[in-house]
Amino acid sequence: MSNPLIEARSIVRVFDNLKVLNGTEFSLSEGEFVAVTGKSGVGKSTLLGVLGTLDPSFSGDLIINGVNTAEVTSQRLAELRREFMGFIFQDFHLLPNLSALDNALLPAVFSGTDTRKVRDDAAAILSRLGLRNDNTPTRFLSRGERQRVASARALVNNPRVLMADEPTASLDEESEETLFDLLDSLRREKGFAIIAVLHSKKILSRADRILELKEGILHENHA
Repeated sequence: MSNPLIEARSIVRVFDNLKVLNGTEFSLSEGEFVAVTGKSGVGKSTLLGVLGTLDPSFSGDLIINGVNTAEVTSQRLAELRREFMGFIFQDFHLLPNLSALDNALLPAVFSGTDTRKVRDDAAAILSRLGLRNDNTPTRFLSRGERQRVASARALVNNPRVLMADEPTASLDEESEETLFDLLDSLRREKGFAIIAVLHSKKILSRADRILELKEGILHENHA
């Protein structure tokens, strides 16, 4: 059996003396789709921040693709994050004056990849998500359209792990299904894993595992 892509051991994250993560254990295997649920404010976004190496202020062990994050420089950690992960954030973090395609290409720009090599792939992903490929700045797009741009951006560098924080929050039911139809298709084609914070029962039913974050601990949901 291959080693986990991500392995978290005894993770503790404290805010104002409150243990939001309290000895959290987690592992993610190649090609797996893991959904995380829990009440509002319980720490789901905090968990993704830690697992995605965006939040270093925790104790415990975090192993990414066999690398102990405590044993590498911040520069190597940033490189690992760019090479290994794609992120879909709740707040999009798009550049409002750039087009959908130019926003989708940003990870390639930041990683030093020749954007000409991935431009067609990025345009194809946008098209599959129902977005037109023109020069319209993303500030003129609807929230749902901007969420889909953010999803395309997360996939451009062919990550091995896609991390998504409420990726369907701004989508109607039809668009929600379209997004996860694409993600499922690409996951089968490319073999990447997904860890996503979700509430939609329809999308939760697609996950290989559902984990509930409660009192700082992840619990397997067998319902």
